[in-house]
Amino acid sequence: MTSVTGSLDSTRAPIGVVGAGAMGAGIAQVAAMHGHQVVLADAMPAAVARARSGHARAVAREVEKGRLTREAADAMLGRITYVEQVTAEALAPMANCVMVIEAIVERLDAKQELLRTLERVVTPATILASNTSSLSIAALAGACEHKARVVGVHFFNPAPVMPLVEIIPAISTSPETAENARALAASWKKVTVVAADTPGFIVNRVARPFYGEALRMREEGLANCATIDWALKTVGGFRMGPFELMDFIGHDINFAVTRSVFDSMFHDPRYRPSLHQQRLVEAGWLGRKSGRGFYDYTEGAVQPAPTEDPVLAEAIVHRVLVMLVNEAVDAVHLNVCSSADVELAMTTGVNYPKGLLSWGDELGPANVLARLQALQFETGDDRYRPSVRLRRAVQAGRSLRDPARA
Repeated sequence: MTSVTGSLDSTRAPIGVVGAGAMGAGIAQVAAMHGHQVVLADAMPAAVARARSGHARAVAREVEKGRLTREAADAMLGRITYVEQVTAEALAPMANCVMVIEAIVERLDAKQELLRTLERVVTPATILASNTSSLSIAALAGACEHKARVVGVHFFNPAPVMPLVEIIPAISTSPETAENARALAASWKKVTVVAADTPGFIVNRVARPFYGEALRMREEGLANCATIDWALKTVGGFRMGPFELMDFIGHDINFAVTRSVFDSMFHDPRYRPSLHQQRLVEAGWLGRKSGRGFYDYTEGAVQPAPTEDPVLAEAIVHRVLVMLVNEAVDAVHLNVCSSADVELAMTTGVNYPKGLLSWGDELGPANVLARLQALQFETGDDRYRPSVRLRRAVQAGRSLRDPARA
């Protein structure tokens, strides 16, 4: 693969983005705000129109708040070229881009087809990056002739606001490609972490119990949605409860990620989806965007009140926390990421109040282990199996944050 070292250092280096939805438009905005010429393309003219108007509104707010001059705002908007097709001919303006980031529909076949099209347009030196949240980067690279230049660069929504970017090299990605992608994201003032090419990467893998265990407790009748949300916000310190957050994300998206991780992990019970959430998707109750999810968002709807029981709240929070801590510990044990990166990822990617390894140390690794073992014994469910690294840390009296291999 031809070296691209040096070209990424320039803020004038052109960037391509394919997919003008919320993520793609946000990524294009970030690149343009940092001085890059940007080509933003989508097969749907309506999506391009929404992105264009969204960019205009975004910079207008920055001008209004005094964070951007009108001249700078106009210059930023002038750096974005909008393309209303994704054929090889229409994507010709991306020929000289140092990186093209795809942010289209989360379907492997569609992404592979797009990458093959892009290879006919760009130079061999161009990095092809995917913003996928759960698909295999190796599978995406497998569709390409120059596999070494394909890498995962996963932003979080909204991209102009959220600081985290996960860099995911496939087994076929060259070290130079991964480092250049990381350096470019860092030049955009993003916090970068490196994740192995495993299902869900860091955040979407480690966060599964926040949703899954809350769903399980509701199904068991331990508490209703409002009580679980209240407990995790009031006692746990999370910004949103799991049911509020699933409604906000959209059940079509949240369930699809859970299902993708579950299938990709060969049906490991830790990631088992919820039948009730599947029923919401089937019914079209997708959350806020459809007006109904776990909560009713129609005008005049009365929301259920939580049962504000401190003892129950502590039990709920502790059950979710030990599952989250165990998942973070296991991600380090299985070389998904470093102990430092899992702490960064969960605090900056999903705004957890503390790093999970630090939180586990506060709870006491022995207490986390004991609670997991009790849940596994009570239920007979392997979803509660403790990580080998957790067991070893307890045996050695070692901090969960210790970067040494357990």
